[in-house]
Amino acid sequence: MTLYRFASGKNTSTEIKNASIEDRKMIIDTHAHIGKVDKFNMPEEILIESMNKYNIDYCLVSNIEGIEFDNDQKPIPVELQRSQKEINKAAINFAKDYPTRIGVLLWAKTSTEGCTKEFENMIISNRGVVYGIKFHPYHANTPFDSLKVEEYIKLAEKYDLTVVVHTAASSESSPREVYNMAIKHPGINFVMVHMGLGTDNEEAIELISKLPNLYGDTTWVKPKNSLKMIKKCGIDKLLLGTDSPIDGVDTYANQFYQTYFNNFKNVLSPEDYSKLMYKNAVRLFKLPVE
Repeated sequence: MTLYRFASGKNTSTEIKNASIEDRKMIIDTHAHIGKVDKFNMPEEILIESMNKYNIDYCLVSNIEGIEFDNDQKPIPVELQRSQKEINKAAINFAKDYPTRIGVLLWAKTSTEGCTKEFENMIISNRGVVYGIKFHPYHANTPFDSLKVEEYIKLAEKYDLTVVVHTAASSESSPREVYNMAIKHPGINFVMVHMGLGTDNEEAIELISKLPNLYGDTTWVKPKNSLKMIKKCGIDKLLLGTDSPIDGVDTYANQFYQTYFNNFKNVLSPEDYSKLMYKNAVRLFKLPVE
């Protein structure tokens, strides 16, 4: 399968232009969401509208409704919780509705459910749309280097999936914990999204530089810090990510992301710019792009 830009609408089969990827300056966002829970509201249709508006070819999506604790780390009420199976099935169905636009990162509910045979079966049955496992240690109130997480990591290794982890200043989400897990599992690729949200990103950059299986993304990372990361770790270690559509249909209009889309064309070589925009994502997640 080759990924092309499509007009809005489910299961459309009309290609806008059968052009080469290089001619079209493809963009793959490796960090997007769907779902409504707590203070988050990210409908599927808003993500697709945003992708069309800002010429984003493809997004890797996880369902935010998998959070188990709110922003204050208070448990989400039981009646508002959705099961691990239910939230991931919704993401899978979304990807099947838009097979050339959406891929899935299965959300791990490490605190209230854990790694089950049912979770493994979702991987087995949906390999055509599932490309990784997503962890949010803060909203699970579970340290990333815990035994609860380790069971999922074993599945990632078994099925050759990339592990994507929210990292921030909180103890559960610290870049150091992802580094510790990456050392224990050298055969798995780990992505530190945010590279330490709410920090100067220096610790994450230093840790990423030490391991070949550790990567970062640009989500809410100041462009100048991404340039530091590229200089220290190499362009191959950084992925484009945005949290879209966390700020609605115009999340991509944020100055951070417009700098990446536009200014970085003049800062990076054409090849390095292509790596950041899509080639690194294709390689790391083994996406079906020719």
